[in-house]
Amino acid sequence: MAAEATVTWLKKRQFVGTDGTEHSVVMSSKDEENGVGMSPSQLLLVALGGCTSYDVVSILEKKRAPLTGLEVRVTGQQQSGPPSPYREIHVEYIVRGKGLSEKAVRDAIELSEKTYCSVAATLRGSAEITYEYTIVDES
Repeated sequence: MAAEATVTWLKKRQFVGTDGTEHSVVMSSKDEENGVGMSPSQLLLVALGGCTSYDVVSILEKKRAPLTGLEVRVTGQQQSGPPSPYREIHVEYIVRGKGLSEKAVRDAIELSEKTYCSVAATLRGSAEITYEYTIVDES
């Protein structure tokens, strides 16, 4: 299955990326003059967080787990010097619910990380991905 994306230069160091379903995101450099969007390398971390979030919510819903919230924080350490690839990425899950089973949460995260998340599968070849989770009981 082929996926498509188009990146269009707007001005200076500002670009808009559009996917095959016409959803868009603004990208830019991080200096004050251009800082209107995310940097492409930061967007990669957002993509990982979004991919695994989607999986975890979907898996927990299928298990009928009483999920009320999920926050995923992704931290990446880049190698110094161009092209500055990510070598270490840490994913922290803050899972909220009423009486959530630790096993259900751990299994959902592991399934996403090891089986379902295409972004993690792509990055795994060049970066070590670690994770941790915290369950906040809202009973």
